[in-house]
Amino acid sequence: MEISSIVKKQRAYFATGATREVDKRIAILKRLQQAIRNHETRLAEAMKKDLGKSPSESYMCEVGLTLSELSYQISHLKRWAKPKRRGTDLTNFHGKSFSVREPYGCVLVMSPWNYPFLLCVEPMIGAIAAGNCCVLKPSAYSPATSAAIKELVKEVFPEEYVAVVEGGRAENSALLEERFDYIFFTGGVAAGRLVMEKAAAHLTPVTLELGGKSPCIVDKTADLKLAAARIAFGKYLNCGQTCVAPDYLLIDRSVKDAFLEQFIRTVKRMYGEKPLENPDYGKIINRKHFDRICGLMDSKKLVYGGETDADALRIAPAVMDHVSRADAVMQEEIFGPVLPVLTFDEIGQAFDFVLEGEKPLAGYLFTRNKETEKRFLEQVSFGGGCINDTIVHLATSRMGFGGVGN
Repeated sequence: MEISSIVKKQRAYFATGATREVDKRIAILKRLQQAIRNHETRLAEAMKKDLGKSPSESYMCEVGLTLSELSYQISHLKRWAKPKRRGTDLTNFHGKSFSVREPYGCVLVMSPWNYPFLLCVEPMIGAIAAGNCCVLKPSAYSPATSAAIKELVKEVFPEEYVAVVEGGRAENSALLEERFDYIFFTGGVAAGRLVMEKAAAHLTPVTLELGGKSPCIVDKTADLKLAAARIAFGKYLNCGQTCVAPDYLLIDRSVKDAFLEQFIRTVKRMYGEKPLENPDYGKIINRKHFDRICGLMDSKKLVYGGETDADALRIAPAVMDHVSRADAVMQEEIFGPVLPVLTFDEIGQAFDFVLEGEKPLAGYLFTRNKETEKRFLEQVSFGGGCINDTIVHLATSRMGFGGVGN
């Protein structure tokens, strides 16, 4: 069916009020929850095909988080949907004030390839919970997962309620020519700008989740063993193809060598001496990104890893030392398993380094100094992050997630 016809059908369905009743929203979310459980094996196979993810990683980082979000929204939806009483000023003493939650209407969700199930279905859950219709556009770079999502959605929702549009740039362009009531986009900065430009023609509200170069700072007081384990996990999960992965490491010069020794030991323990032979270690999404990441690595600065298998699109966890801002690896978001290491002599230098660039989506600090922690939170701007950990702030439904601009 043509995209314009899908949008018209959804607008007509929304106008009937069928999506608004809270009990019906909860019922359809419970049906979705059960369908996801029924499709777990199919989804794991699809993500293995697209990204080389192991079944345990697919569940931990995608299916499990989605099921958790469903449970959270189902349990809170009745309270969220109730009108909220507001204070009334003296001039209106004879009346009462309240606000009513209203769905937008027809929502477009455009999702990326790196977490192709989670980042497609989770925004849809929010849209449905809020009483909207939804058009899903999964990434063309993860076709197996996109097909699995389409099967799942068709089993639960009629097309006039939720529809999945597969395809590439032509379909993306056609969707952005339509008038939606809200657009939720996850992806790169260049594509995000285009989405916002197109949405501006209709003054459509937009949420953009765009990534960036997220710093990880380790000061001289940090627990190096803890830092090594948690940075390695956050950096190399999904082969570094995570929007909030630590992009680069800023470390106090006095502890750098001790940290790298511990870090390399940790990576070997996690992935083995030969990661490319580890069946649970994933792959880069496609040849274009494989070549791009390889082009960012400087063999003269590699101090660990970086071996490649072009046929399998696999790059072993890599560490680059003696890196400067001028290096190619510091000119763009890496989105791969390469960790550049830069040093500082005083913690203020690390904060200044971050502030000189664009605002990152995430920020991480490893320290045992409470004053340093306070300075980091007050002086460095980022969307979300952790102290003495990485990426786990995404694992809770109770905190907001997003960036703070460019």
